[in-house]
Amino acid sequence: MEAVSSGNPHPDFYQNVVVMRHGDRFDNFDSSWSATAARPWDPPLYKDGLVRAFDTGRTFLNLLPFPFHRVFVSPFLRCVQTAAQVLQALSAADASPSTTLKVSIEYGLCEMLTDEAIRPKVAPKDLNWGFNIPQLEAVLPSGTVDHSVERVYKEMLPWEGSAAVTHRRYIHLFQTLADKYPSENLLLVTHGEGVGVAVSTFMENTIVYGVEYCAFVELRRPVFRKGDLFVFGKFEVILREGQDGIKCMPNPEKE
Repeated sequence: MEAVSSGNPHPDFYQNVVVMRHGDRFDNFDSSWSATAARPWDPPLYKDGLVRAFDTGRTFLNLLPFPFHRVFVSPFLRCVQTAAQVLQALSAADASPSTTLKVSIEYGLCEMLTDEAIRPKVAPKDLNWGFNIPQLEAVLPSGTVDHSVERVYKEMLPWEGSAAVTHRRYIHLFQTLADKYPSENLLLVTHGEGVGVAVSTFMENTIVYGVEYCAFVELRRPVFRKGDLFVFGKFEVILREGQDGIKCMPNPEKE
Protein backbone atom coordinates (compact mmCIF):
# COMPACT_ATOMS: atom_id res chain seq x y z
CA MET A 1 0.00 0.00 0.00
CA GLU A 2 1.36 3.42 -0.85
CA ALA A 3 1.67 6.03 1.83
CA VAL A 4 -1.15 8.45 2.57
CA SER A 5 0.21 11.29 4.64
CA SER A 6 -3.02 12.50 6.29
CA GLY A 7 -1.56 15.98 6.57
CA ASN A 8 1.83 14.73 7.71
CA PRO A 9 4.32 14.81 4.81
CA HIS A 10 7.04 13.18 6.91
CA PRO A 11 7.10 9.46 7.68
CA ASP A 12 7.13 8.31 11.28
CA PHE A 13 10.14 6.15 10.43
CA TYR A 14 11.79 4.19 7.63
CA GLN A 15 11.86 0.43 7.30
CA ASN A 16 15.06 -1.06 5.88
CA VAL A 17 15.37 -4.42 4.13
CA VAL A 18 18.80 -5.68 3.04
CA VAL A 19 18.90 -8.55 0.53
CA MET A 20 22.27 -10.34 0.48
CA ARG A 21 23.86 -13.11 -1.56
CA HIS A 22 25.69 -15.97 0.17
CA GLY A 23 29.49 -16.31 0.18
CA ASP A 24 31.79 -18.30 -2.11
CA ARG A 25 30.43 -21.83 -2.66
CA PHE A 26 32.83 -24.76 -2.27
CA ASP A 27 32.13 -26.48 -5.59
CA ASN A 28 33.37 -23.46 -7.51
CA PHE A 29 36.84 -24.07 -6.04
CA ASP A 30 36.87 -27.88 -6.06
CA SER A 31 35.29 -29.13 -9.26
CA SER A 32 35.53 -32.76 -8.11
CA TRP A 33 33.52 -32.19 -4.92
CA SER A 34 30.06 -32.79 -6.38
CA ALA A 35 31.05 -36.14 -7.91
CA THR A 36 31.28 -37.79 -4.49
CA ALA A 37 29.13 -35.49 -2.32
CA ALA A 38 26.03 -36.94 -0.68
CA ARG A 39 24.20 -33.69 -1.40
CA PRO A 40 25.83 -32.25 -4.54
CA TRP A 41 23.09 -29.63 -4.89
CA ASP A 42 23.90 -28.12 -1.50
CA PRO A 43 27.59 -27.16 -1.28
CA PRO A 44 28.99 -25.51 1.85
CA LEU A 45 31.01 -22.31 1.80
CA TYR A 46 34.62 -22.35 0.71
CA LYS A 47 37.06 -20.96 3.30
CA ASP A 48 37.17 -17.65 1.42
CA GLY A 49 33.39 -17.52 1.60
CA LEU A 50 33.44 -17.78 5.38
CA VAL A 51 35.88 -14.87 5.57
CA ARG A 52 33.92 -12.81 3.06
CA ALA A 53 30.66 -13.34 4.96
CA PHE A 54 32.25 -12.29 8.26
CA ASP A 55 33.77 -9.21 6.63
CA THR A 56 30.36 -8.31 5.18
CA GLY A 57 28.93 -8.37 8.68
CA ARG A 58 31.58 -5.83 9.65
CA THR A 59 30.70 -3.79 6.58
CA PHE A 60 27.10 -3.62 7.76
CA LEU A 61 28.27 -2.12 11.05
CA ASN A 62 30.44 0.49 9.34
CA LEU A 63 28.18 1.34 6.41
CA LEU A 64 24.56 1.06 7.52
CA PRO A 65 23.08 3.67 9.87
CA PHE A 66 20.53 1.24 11.33
CA PRO A 67 20.51 -2.09 13.22
CA PHE A 68 18.91 -5.31 12.07
CA HIS A 69 16.07 -6.82 14.07
CA ARG A 70 15.38 -10.02 12.11
CA VAL A 71 17.30 -12.27 9.76
CA PHE A 72 15.66 -14.65 7.27
CA VAL A 73 17.79 -17.17 5.43
CA SER A 74 17.49 -19.66 2.58
CA PRO A 75 17.68 -23.32 3.68
CA PHE A 76 20.69 -24.01 1.46
CA LEU A 77 23.75 -24.65 3.63
CA ARG A 78 25.89 -21.93 2.05
CA CYS A 79 23.26 -19.33 2.99
CA VAL A 80 22.92 -20.58 6.58
CA GLN A 81 26.69 -20.54 6.99
CA THR A 82 26.78 -17.01 5.56
CA ALA A 83 24.14 -15.82 8.02
CA ALA A 84 26.07 -17.42 10.90
CA GLN A 85 29.25 -15.55 9.96
CA VAL A 86 27.41 -12.23 9.65
CA LEU A 87 25.83 -12.73 13.07
CA GLN A 88 29.21 -13.53 14.60
CA ALA A 89 30.67 -10.35 13.10
CA LEU A 90 27.84 -8.25 14.48
CA SER A 91 28.20 -9.85 17.90
CA ALA A 92 32.00 -9.55 17.98
CA ALA A 93 31.75 -5.80 17.53
CA ASP A 94 29.43 -5.49 20.54
CA ALA A 95 27.37 -3.00 18.56
CA SER A 96 24.52 -5.34 17.77
CA PRO A 97 24.85 -8.54 19.81
CA SER A 98 23.68 -11.56 17.85
CA THR A 99 21.50 -12.72 20.74
CA THR A 100 19.23 -9.72 20.17
CA LEU A 101 18.62 -10.77 16.57
CA LYS A 102 15.91 -13.22 15.65
CA VAL A 103 16.83 -15.67 12.87
CA SER A 104 14.51 -17.91 10.85
CA ILE A 105 14.97 -20.26 7.91
CA GLU A 106 12.55 -19.37 5.10
CA TYR A 107 12.01 -21.73 2.17
CA GLY A 108 10.89 -18.85 -0.04
CA LEU A 109 14.46 -17.49 -0.11
CA CYS A 110 15.81 -20.67 -1.69
CA GLU A 111 17.73 -20.95 -4.94
CA MET A 112 16.01 -20.49 -8.28
CA LEU A 113 14.64 -23.99 -8.97
CA THR A 114 15.42 -24.19 -12.66
CA ASP A 115 17.93 -25.91 -14.93
CA GLU A 116 19.59 -22.52 -15.28
CA ALA A 117 20.49 -22.37 -11.58
CA ILE A 118 20.73 -26.02 -10.46
CA ARG A 119 23.62 -27.57 -12.31
CA PRO A 120 23.00 -30.43 -14.78
CA LYS A 121 22.60 -33.85 -13.16
CA VAL A 122 22.94 -32.32 -9.71
CA ALA A 123 19.34 -31.83 -8.53
CA PRO A 124 17.88 -34.81 -6.62
CA LYS A 125 15.98 -37.04 -9.05
CA ASP A 126 12.91 -37.22 -6.79
CA LEU A 127 13.22 -33.48 -5.95
CA ASN A 128 13.53 -34.39 -2.29
CA TRP A 129 16.04 -31.76 -1.20
CA GLY A 130 16.42 -33.30 2.23
CA PHE A 131 16.84 -30.13 4.28
CA ASN A 132 17.23 -31.01 7.95
CA ILE A 133 16.04 -27.83 9.63
CA PRO A 134 17.26 -28.66 13.18
CA GLN A 135 20.75 -29.40 11.80
CA LEU A 136 20.75 -26.15 9.85
CA GLU A 137 19.57 -24.18 12.88
CA ALA A 138 22.46 -25.68 14.86
CA VAL A 139 24.86 -23.89 12.48
CA LEU A 140 23.52 -20.53 13.66
CA PRO A 141 24.83 -18.89 16.85
CA SER A 142 23.24 -20.19 20.02
CA GLY A 143 20.13 -18.34 21.11
CA THR A 144 19.41 -16.64 17.79
CA VAL A 145 16.81 -18.98 16.25
CA ASP A 146 13.19 -17.82 16.61
CA HIS A 147 10.99 -20.93 16.51
CA SER A 148 7.81 -18.88 16.92
CA VAL A 149 7.98 -17.50 13.36
CA GLU A 150 5.52 -18.96 10.87
CA ARG A 151 7.20 -19.35 7.50
CA VAL A 152 5.68 -17.67 4.47
CA TYR A 153 6.45 -20.82 2.45
CA LYS A 154 5.85 -23.64 4.90
CA GLU A 155 7.41 -26.37 2.75
CA MET A 156 10.15 -26.63 0.17
CA LEU A 157 8.91 -25.31 -3.16
CA PRO A 158 8.19 -27.45 -6.22
CA TRP A 159 10.42 -27.29 -9.28
CA GLU A 160 9.76 -23.88 -10.84
CA GLY A 161 11.22 -24.36 -14.27
CA SER A 162 11.47 -20.72 -15.28
CA ALA A 163 13.12 -17.57 -13.98
CA ALA A 164 9.84 -15.66 -14.24
CA VAL A 165 8.23 -17.93 -11.64
CA THR A 166 11.18 -17.47 -9.31
CA HIS A 167 11.11 -13.70 -9.73
CA ARG A 168 7.45 -13.53 -8.74
CA ARG A 169 8.20 -15.68 -5.71
CA TYR A 170 11.03 -13.41 -4.55
CA ILE A 171 8.98 -10.22 -5.00
CA HIS A 172 6.03 -11.71 -3.12
CA LEU A 173 8.29 -12.82 -0.29
CA PHE A 174 10.12 -9.50 0.08
CA GLN A 175 6.84 -7.64 0.30
CA THR A 176 5.19 -10.18 2.61
CA LEU A 177 8.05 -10.26 5.12
CA ALA A 178 8.34 -6.47 5.16
CA ASP A 179 4.59 -6.06 5.71
CA LYS A 180 4.61 -8.72 8.43
CA TYR A 181 7.30 -6.89 10.43
CA PRO A 182 6.69 -3.22 9.51
CA SER A 183 8.58 -1.73 12.45
CA GLU A 184 11.67 -3.94 12.05
CA ASN A 185 14.74 -3.86 9.80
CA LEU A 186 15.30 -7.15 7.99
CA LEU A 187 18.32 -8.96 6.56
CA LEU A 188 17.45 -11.57 3.92
CA VAL A 189 20.27 -14.00 3.07
CA THR A 190 19.53 -15.61 -0.26
CA HIS A 191 21.06 -16.29 -3.68
CA GLY A 192 22.34 -14.07 -6.47
CA GLU A 193 19.07 -14.10 -8.37
CA GLY A 194 17.23 -12.82 -5.30
CA VAL A 195 19.53 -9.83 -5.00
CA GLY A 196 19.17 -9.11 -8.72
CA VAL A 197 15.38 -9.23 -8.50
CA ALA A 198 15.41 -6.80 -5.56
CA VAL A 199 17.44 -4.29 -7.56
CA SER A 200 15.57 -4.59 -10.86
CA THR A 201 12.18 -4.48 -9.12
CA PHE A 202 12.77 -1.39 -7.00
CA MET A 203 15.20 0.55 -9.20
CA GLU A 204 13.32 1.63 -12.30
CA ASN A 205 14.58 0.79 -15.78
CA THR A 206 17.49 -1.30 -14.52
CA ILE A 207 18.80 -4.68 -15.63
CA VAL A 208 21.11 -6.67 -13.34
CA TYR A 209 23.61 -8.91 -15.12
CA GLY A 210 25.87 -9.96 -12.25
CA VAL A 211 25.87 -10.31 -8.46
CA GLU A 212 29.11 -11.13 -6.68
CA TYR A 213 29.39 -13.28 -3.56
CA CYS A 214 28.08 -11.48 -0.46
CA ALA A 215 26.91 -8.50 -2.51
CA PHE A 216 23.82 -6.86 -1.06
CA VAL A 217 21.19 -4.28 -1.87
CA GLU A 218 19.61 -1.94 0.65
CA LEU A 219 15.89 -1.24 0.27
CA ARG A 220 14.12 1.50 2.22
CA ARG A 221 10.53 2.64 2.48
CA PRO A 222 8.73 5.29 4.57
CA VAL A 223 6.25 4.10 7.18
CA PHE A 224 3.34 6.20 8.46
CA ARG A 225 1.29 5.43 11.54
CA LYS A 226 -2.49 5.76 11.29
CA GLY A 227 -3.76 4.85 14.72
CA ASP A 228 -2.93 1.17 15.22
CA LEU A 229 -2.24 0.68 11.51
CA PHE A 230 0.83 1.20 9.34
CA VAL A 231 0.71 2.77 5.89
CA PHE A 232 3.70 2.23 3.63
CA GLY A 233 5.41 4.14 0.87
CA LYS A 234 7.26 2.51 -2.00
CA PHE A 235 10.59 0.79 -1.55
CA GLU A 236 13.59 2.54 -3.07
CA VAL A 237 17.13 1.29 -3.59
CA ILE A 238 19.67 3.13 -1.43
CA LEU A 239 23.21 3.26 -2.81
CA ARG A 240 26.02 4.13 -0.41
CA GLU A 241 29.66 4.93 -1.09
CA GLY A 242 31.73 1.79 -0.74
CA GLN A 243 28.89 -0.55 -1.65
CA ASP A 244 29.55 -2.61 -4.76
CA GLY A 245 29.34 -6.13 -6.19
CA ILE A 246 26.14 -5.68 -8.20
CA LYS A 247 26.57 -5.18 -11.94
CA CYS A 248 23.67 -3.43 -13.62
CA MET A 249 22.81 -1.32 -16.65
CA PRO A 250 19.88 0.76 -17.94
CA ASN A 251 17.13 -1.26 -19.53
CA PRO A 252 17.35 -0.40 -23.26
CA GLU A 253 13.68 -1.29 -23.75
CA LYS A 254 12.71 1.52 -21.38
CA GLU A 255 14.78 4.23 -23.03
